Amino acid sequence: MTEFFETYRSHIIYGAVVLTTITILLVLTNVISNWLLRRKSTNATHVPVKPLKILKRTLNTIWLVLGILALSFIFVEKEKDTANLKAYFKLASYLGVVAVATIVSATLVNLWFKRKIEEKIVYQYDPTSYKFLRYVAVFLICFVGILFGLLAFPSLKGVAQTALGGAGVLAIIAGVASQEALSNLVGGVFIISFKPFKIGDVIKVTDTMVGTVTDITLRHTVIRNFENKMIVIPNAVINKERLINFDLGDARCCEHIEMGISYDSDIDLAKKILQEECEKHPLILDNRSEIEKKDGLPMVRTALTKINDSTLTIRAWAWSRNFSDSFALKCDVFESTFKRFGASNIELAYPTRTIYMTNAKEKLVETPINE
Repeated sequence: MTEFFETYRSHIIYGAVVLTTITILLVLTNVISNWLLRRKSTNATHVPVKPLKILKRTLNTIWLVLGILALSFIFVEKEKDTANLKAYFKLASYLGVVAVATIVSATLVNLWFKRKIEEKIVYQYDPTSYKFLRYVAVFLICFVGILFGLLAFPSLKGVAQTALGGAGVLAIIAGVASQEALSNLVGGVFIISFKPFKIGDVIKVTDTMVGTVTDITLRHTVIRNFENKMIVIPNAVINKERLINFDLGDARCCEHIEMGISYDSDIDLAKKILQEECEKHPLILDNRSEIEKKDGLPMVRTALTKINDSTLTIRAWAWSRNFSDSFALKCDVFESTFKRFGASNIELAYPTRTIYMTNAKEKLVETPINE
């Protein structure tokens, strides 16, 4: 045993040092990571949980790979094999440094943009540009990190150098990404540049896609509808649609509240009831000018707008402060007007048809029966 120890003394000491170093690094990584996670839960700091866990796993993987490579030197005697192990060790170290630098850089940039967005929200400024630029910045950092990682491989070094030179970035993106992905990216840039809508605006793309814009990414725009469902629309699609932005410019909204009554109903009484129900609603907005008020014009205008096959359509022009108020106003007025129509003997219209029937006498003709 003594002879074995004396023979392989240097190898044993080297292996013990490597194992001790790797163990210390693993323990330190886990301790620091757990401390940061506890600080996040107790102090509610801005330390991101997901990137921290990814960084922890990356570092643990790097320590294990480097430890295995370092221990492999004990079992290698040829100079050629030793040189290969040194090359692998350098490669693993380089990739580890690039990975850690990329994760840390992307996390710090993301935190910076997050704080800027929170400041914009606190001071009631539009945070749309910062939210979009955050995705762009994080994407570019990760993309550059991957390119630096490719520099370590001789077969891919030329591609990485061309891309990092500047002109090759767009070429690689165009070659790898699909046409649809590029159109979504360009659509997102157009949305941020020309601002047809921003985060927080209520927009209507189609009858089934109405809601508040919650996020604009490199690929899509997210809308929260009034059922609290998230609608994800590709930027290329929403960039081509003719949409309605209820918060662009003047937020006041004129709601057309229409009711169909029968031909036998009192039109004047129906118009008066609809006008009164609109004017007494708490969400109604008096949009009259001072001249219109002096002239005695009503707050809510009502009129007969259509004469249909079996209905008469009366309409009220009711103003509200915004689209949300107008929708609530419309629903409440429908209900209250329906109740008053019933009490006032105003019949709501329904399809009717008049059928004329004529009775013709049938002539009976007797035919002889041949026996």
